[in-house]
Amino acid sequence: MSDWLGLGGRVAVVSGAGSGIGQGCAWALARVGVDVWALDRDGDALASTLAAAHSEGLSLRTLTADVTDAGSIAEAAGRTGPVDILVNAAGIGRPGALLDVDLADWQLVLDINLTGYLRMARAFAPGMVDRGSGSMVHIASISSRNPQPHSGAYSASKAAVGQMSAQLAYELGPSGVRSNTVSPGLVRTPMTEAYYQAPGVAERRDAAVPLRRVARADDIADAVVFLASDRARYVTGADITVDGGFATTLMSTVPRPGFDR
Repeated sequence: MSDWLGLGGRVAVVSGAGSGIGQGCAWALARVGVDVWALDRDGDALASTLAAAHSEGLSLRTLTADVTDAGSIAEAAGRTGPVDILVNAAGIGRPGALLDVDLADWQLVLDINLTGYLRMARAFAPGMVDRGSGSMVHIASISSRNPQPHSGAYSASKAAVGQMSAQLAYELGPSGVRSNTVSPGLVRTPMTEAYYQAPGVAERRDAAVPLRRVARADDIADAVVFLASDRARYVTGADITVDGGFATTLMSTVPRPGFDR
């Protein structure tokens, strides 16, 4: 059973593939035989993704495109042709308390993290509908259910991604197209790396996770690959939390005399 996932020969497009989770998803799909189009607005980052893939003997193709620009996405879709898998992984964060965050930053986060996902779905889902099959996987976050303070629109954008995915699952299900989300917890990526450079932060974050380590991009990518495959053929409108158990720790913050450690 060398191709247990049954993904060999399928075609995928992955947004945000220049770094972080998107990059990990592009590599993970390529490892199981998927013909991957890695998409990002940063051409230099895509070049690094491609070089690292080649060093591992993986084959993938790159496209420079901006998820905030419908014309750019349409052009990309014209180049890729029909795809079997769409992975929405582009994302940004802009700090700020809700009463203080710059509204331009608020709008930018929503435009990339939410509306950008919808633009991608609109561009690539019709081909799936025409063929009667396809899988879309959108990167959400545990912060969609557990508000992340001082992070501007980030939590709101990820909560909306979950509802968007569920609605797509309902609307496209009769056409054989699935839509799911993966919700990471703490992940060490270029976007979060500055936090880990502060003294003691990496150790404290590892200790906060029941599995005692912060996730790598490939931890998230493996869940994405599963949802993209026919092994998840009856899974749609769902969310898989990939956080090492971190979301289970809320009640541990509540003092409980006699059981505190």
